[in-house]
Amino acid sequence: MHLDAVRTFVAVADSGRFQEAAAVLAVTQQAVSKRVAALEKDLGVRLLTRTPRGARLTVDGQAFLPYARALLEAEERALASVRPGRRALRVDVIGRRLAPAALLRDFHRAHPDVELDVVTLFDAEAALVAVGAGTVDASFRAVTVPADRLPEGIRAVRVQDEPVQLLTGPAHPLAASRSLAPAALAGRRIWMPGNAAGTEWAAFYDELAAAFGLTIDVVGPHFGTEPLLDAVADSADLATFVGEGTHLLWPAAYDLRRIPLRDPTPVYPHSLLWHADNTHPALPVLRDHLTTTGPHPDAPGTWHPGWEAR
Repeated sequence: MHLDAVRTFVAVADSGRFQEAAAVLAVTQQAVSKRVAALEKDLGVRLLTRTPRGARLTVDGQAFLPYARALLEAEERALASVRPGRRALRVDVIGRRLAPAALLRDFHRAHPDVELDVVTLFDAEAALVAVGAGTVDASFRAVTVPADRLPEGIRAVRVQDEPVQLLTGPAHPLAASRSLAPAALAGRRIWMPGNAAGTEWAAFYDELAAAFGLTIDVVGPHFGTEPLLDAVADSADLATFVGEGTHLLWPAAYDLRRIPLRDPTPVYPHSLLWHADNTHPALPVLRDHLTTTGPHPDAPGTWHPGWEAR
């Protein structure tokens, strides 16, 4: 069934005349007749009857008309989903509770007319493949290779340096600290079972540990954020690292402590990735928003790994 034939049938049904339908569709009356005949042949039924007063719907034509309209509406929705300026901007974030998701929410508040489709890919490798293939328009990731070694066409710009904090339970010896130097954590048990080998966040914390003589324990199954918070709240020696912008909720009885790190402050470098050939009109709007309103990277007194994209 050809949609042009369906569209022609609906035009005849609406106007009641083949000649008027031809004028609406900017085709000849002969073309209208041929399209309707072809559709009737495909369906095996008569849809229209010619009368001295014009075209009249048959019983089968009356039954088919609402479905014909639905087909044309579905076609319009399908076209709109990929039409420039109409398709939602598809953006990957590392996690919906983490700082990049908050950046995206701030962007949406500033530009409520931009429709967003937010997805969560596993790591930077998956994000680079998706950006390169065009299955996402942009991604928030830490980039562990120099900008000149990114895949062809991929661009990256630093948009936020997120301070890292220590998270402890109330019984931890450092729980009352107002701030801590990273070097003061040497010898302490820092548990991060979610640090999957080969990911960009594991690369960040590996370099952080090496820089300040820390030991980060990744042993044990990672059952998600809630079980990790349970374990930290109940422990007198267990702590973990979290980003300042990470949105966490826990029962009041846990009394968890978020302790800033100072002298220096380790910061996790979030970058925006996109493909140079991407023409989505909202993409430059997102880039401009992030680079003009976000925190300035490389602030004094901060530590960051040496591999981040600049």
